[in-house]
Amino acid sequence: MTPDPISRYRRFSRAVTSEVGALDHSFLGRGRPLGAARVLNAIGHGRTGVAAVRDYLGLDSGLMSRLLRGLEEEGLITLAPHPDDARARIATLTDKGRAEFTAYEALSDDRAAQALARHPHPEALLAAMDLVASALGRDRITFEEVDPRAEAARYCLSEYYAELGRRFATGFDVSLSRDPEAADMIAPRGAFLLAMSDGLPIGCVGLKGQGGAVAEIKRLWIAPSARGLGLSKRLMAQIETRARALGIGTLRLDTNSALPEAVALYRGTGWTEIARFNDDPYPDHFFEKRIAS
Repeated sequence: MTPDPISRYRRFSRAVTSEVGALDHSFLGRGRPLGAARVLNAIGHGRTGVAAVRDYLGLDSGLMSRLLRGLEEEGLITLAPHPDDARARIATLTDKGRAEFTAYEALSDDRAAQALARHPHPEALLAAMDLVASALGRDRITFEEVDPRAEAARYCLSEYYAELGRRFATGFDVSLSRDPEAADMIAPRGAFLLAMSDGLPIGCVGLKGQGGAVAEIKRLWIAPSARGLGLSKRLMAQIETRARALGIGTLRLDTNSALPEAVALYRGTGWTEIARFNDDPYPDHFFEKRIAS
């Protein structure tokens, strides 16, 4: 068989199925298959609503009910009506269930560490995994408003600054840039949004406000593994919605010619080029957009 795209995809699927133990009767040797372990994992990570777990894992109602019943019979979870909606149910780990969740976490971490240790280029392997995970999980990406000083936000900003340092001919020193104070990107002045893929940050954007009707968009960044999936437009739409909710009617931003994809994004999504409006040494393109309804 020649290595055509379909055969390569199917080879990858078989390799992953084998590696994660999807066909094992006892996933990681804990006495239950992968499906039940995934449900337990989702509950352990805070998805207590039965409907939320079902949607997250992509399970039909019948299979979900069987898996929950099995976990309940093992004494790993309890099921109860949702306090705000008697038609819905919530699942909670028992002490035994919490211990089993912890055991799965340790075994899964160990398996991942061993797989990375076996590869001669673990960073390249992780980059490929990130690319696949972003592509296959694009419909499950969520957006969260966070404090820009939070760990996940600082990770995105550090990656953003590092990329500017690589792409700008002069390098990038954030101390020379008009870096907004954290308070300028927290309501009611502004906002900071993260794009999240299964709990991991893969993009960010900030709204820098000063309490008036004009604010700036800052720090739009997408992880390399998630580029080309339309995430920049989605993040920009999300931050514009947040700006309207804060009573902001005009947005401004700046960018650099070394980021041609950013320039193209703004030109193609209703932004108008304007004269320089700050003394930041790095940007050479300036844009404005009126968003008042």
